[in-house]
Amino acid sequence: MPSVCIYFQVHQPRRLKRYSFFNIGHDHFYEDKEKNRQILNKIAEKCYLPTNRILLDLLKEYGGTFRIAFSLTGVLLDQLEENRPDVLDSFKRLADTGCVEFLNETYYHSLAFLFSPREFREQIALHKKRIQDLFGQTPVTFRNTELIYNNDLAKAVEKMGYKTILTEGADKILGWRSPNFVYQPAGCTKIKLLLKNYRLSDDVAFRFSDARWSEHPLMADKFAHWIHNINAAGEVINLFMDYETFGEHQWQETGIFEFLKLFPREITRHPDFIFQTPSEVAKRYDPVAQLDIPDFISWADVERDLTAWLGNAMQKDAIRSLYGMEKIVRRFKNDKLLDTWRLLQTSDHFYYMCTKWFSDGDVHKYFNPFESPYDAYISYMNVLDDFSGYFKTVKKRPGV
Repeated sequence: MPSVCIYFQVHQPRRLKRYSFFNIGHDHFYEDKEKNRQILNKIAEKCYLPTNRILLDLLKEYGGTFRIAFSLTGVLLDQLEENRPDVLDSFKRLADTGCVEFLNETYYHSLAFLFSPREFREQIALHKKRIQDLFGQTPVTFRNTELIYNNDLAKAVEKMGYKTILTEGADKILGWRSPNFVYQPAGCTKIKLLLKNYRLSDDVAFRFSDARWSEHPLMADKFAHWIHNINAAGEVINLFMDYETFGEHQWQETGIFEFLKLFPREITRHPDFIFQTPSEVAKRYDPVAQLDIPDFISWADVERDLTAWLGNAMQKDAIRSLYGMEKIVRRFKNDKLLDTWRLLQTSDHFYYMCTKWFSDGDVHKYFNPFESPYDAYISYMNVLDDFSGYFKTVKKRPGV
């Protein structure tokens, strides 16, 4: 009996303001709070609230047979708590149905695993506690920022006690294999690996409203038929996508909400198909093979690697400068300094510095507060310059 596993990534960064050379030494507040509030309100009205209402109705209608999973980043949860508690309450109502699994990730949606094992572990612990406090769940499934993954990550996460981990079902790591099975990471003995079916996921997330696409318009019955055709060649179809797909990336006028409302009905027309969360899938199916993934992959861009964040000299310089500050930041034992340093780790800051072009470039411009990657880099490095100078003033304070 095949399972359909739906997971939504829910994230909005705390974007930095345009910080010039002349701000250095005078302005120690780096966030563009008003811009972030505006964007959050826009997405809340277009995506979060209407989609949560639809999902709540569906979860109640199907009485436990329709099941989904979310990963809400810590930086988003903080913004919701401060500016949109109504949205946070709507996620809590989804949790109360018992049909939603909340996943664990780095609190600040960071690249910490690549640069600081200690920071990686601490951010996971912070995020886990936040999920426990808000939704009453202790996460057992882990997804790293932007589905970044390799063998070493899986080993580290398994040691932390997680049962399931997610990543991209990239062709370059699968070869002839299918993403529609459960795998085991190479070098691991307990944790199970679920792979995004990127073709089907991207049909909804990216191609849904593309009138040039040969399958446009995509209706729920057609999409369900494609999934049903996998029946004899897979055990689980993992549909992983950004939550902003609904109402923001794909506007209401495209019919995306009607598609979502009808999707569970069309899937369950086939008696062999069920909905399950990632942890339920991991319990139900045994791994069919080990997957050896020594090099990092992600779900970003056509390359599905790290180049969205570390593909040019600007990005590498910025992130190495940031993590190079870790020892001195921790030495002060100052919560405000540590929090500021962690906010500067959010992967979006480096994404805005990406110099890719063609179709990927359009994605990198989405909600980007800077006119060019170079502006993003200069502004970010000015922030780091001020932040490193700020240490001197903190150090002089009594008791520090």
